[in-house]
Amino acid sequence: MSDFLPGLEGVPATKSAISYIDGEKGILSYRGYSLETLATYSTFEETTLLLLDGELPTKANLNRFLMQLRSNYRIKYHIREMMRHFPHTGHPMDMLQTAVSSLGMFYPGTECLTDADSCEDIDYVRNMTVNIIAQMAPLVAMWQHMRHGYDPINPRDDLSVAENLLYMFTGKEPDPLMARIMDVCLILHAEHTLNASTFAALVAGSTLASPYSVISAAIGTLSGPLHGGANQRVVGMLQDIGSPDNVEAWVDHKLANKEVIWGMGHREYKVKDPRATILHKLVTQLVEERGGHLDQMFATAMKLEEICADRLGHKGVYPNVDFYSGILYSEMGIPEDQFTALFAVARSAGWLAHWREQIANNRIYRPTQIYTGHGPRDYIPMSKRGK
Repeated sequence: MSDFLPGLEGVPATKSAISYIDGEKGILSYRGYSLETLATYSTFEETTLLLLDGELPTKANLNRFLMQLRSNYRIKYHIREMMRHFPHTGHPMDMLQTAVSSLGMFYPGTECLTDADSCEDIDYVRNMTVNIIAQMAPLVAMWQHMRHGYDPINPRDDLSVAENLLYMFTGKEPDPLMARIMDVCLILHAEHTLNASTFAALVAGSTLASPYSVISAAIGTLSGPLHGGANQRVVGMLQDIGSPDNVEAWVDHKLANKEVIWGMGHREYKVKDPRATILHKLVTQLVEERGGHLDQMFATAMKLEEICADRLGHKGVYPNVDFYSGILYSEMGIPEDQFTALFAVARSAGWLAHWREQIANNRIYRPTQIYTGHGPRDYIPMSKRGK
């Protein structure tokens, strides 16, 4: 009998050249480039092409990709009309999963299942990739208006993904600093090796399902609070704490009762998540740009990080990417329940990179199990089973 490892922890399930983590040293790289370097010099669009193709693009290739993305921002009116009938109380992740899944019905030739050769067609793969990445952000921004009964703001094809996202949320010309911060956030969330949602994408992709079904499966997996939903919980947690003065007693109470402190700790990292380090710097930069005023939430978060480092640092528990991303999104005026949807917008790049890698050398996932049920039993007729 094979050893049982709950959650497949530590079990290699695929080979990949897309990203790398060293959790002991706090290193995350995409295709060999450090995350810090990409966050400093790259853009989400360039990073997406790096993830998809394996190399930094030439200027001509990047410009071509930008044109393809921006020409696909617009959402078909059939999908917009369908979204109008969604319950206004629906969570953005439920909307996004449903809407992305429905895209496949409006774009012919998206079923690998009926034509396995299409998954080997370079043009097919490229077109589906561009279409999904281009439409994720507009869908999220549209829902913000539609769920409140207003018409959505149309996308602009002269803006980047980050700029367009902010424009469609607010209807205002995006502030350059906020747009850059959003762009960096998208880079940080774009990829993270074989996490739960990426694994879901690989399992779905291995069946040669439509790429829209593949991304829909990943979105559903990301929605859970143990994966992408934690940043929303972090903001609520900081609001509950109230002020830096309350942090120490709050942490001690949580630890005494063995309760979760959202945004703290990560399965892979034994030091501070490198993404959290970059986000922390972005929040600090934003504070400086606004005259050095430290708002209550950020001050509480910094105190919480300090106390948790003292209480939990010896266990390798430090802030993860969710700890500061929610604070930044709040400063941008984005509602808390949209945080995970923004995560999905960014992670679509990584999911699709893994999908492309998977179908290039495909084998359907079929893990085994350890049976713990009854042995052979005789059927008992109803008349003999008693009352």
